[in-house]
Amino acid sequence: MTQSYKELLQQREALELAISQARQNEISAAVAKVRELVAEFGLTAQDVFPGRASKVGAAKVVSKVAAKYRDPATGQTWTGRGKAPKWIEGRDRTPFVIG
Repeated sequence: MTQSYKELLQQREALELAISQARQNEISAAVAKVRELVAEFGLTAQDVFPGRASKVGAAKVVSKVAAKYRDPATGQTWTGRGKAPKWIEGRDRTPFVIG
């Protein structure tokens, strides 16, 4: 009843092939069922996967930051992020704080 090493390896190869084929068959059936349900109910990717941005045409959401500083002479504002504008550069920012 003992099998040789080569026989066991052949059995393993056959099993791995059968497992791979069974998996592919089941995946194909699952995908077909999902497509059928999507078509039947008119679902979108957002319906099925909420919270995920669609890769096609997805726009990055950019939030605006409120201005923290204002130049009283010109009314120009600055958020305090990035390079400081010339009108505030090198000066004490306290008098320019919007508050």
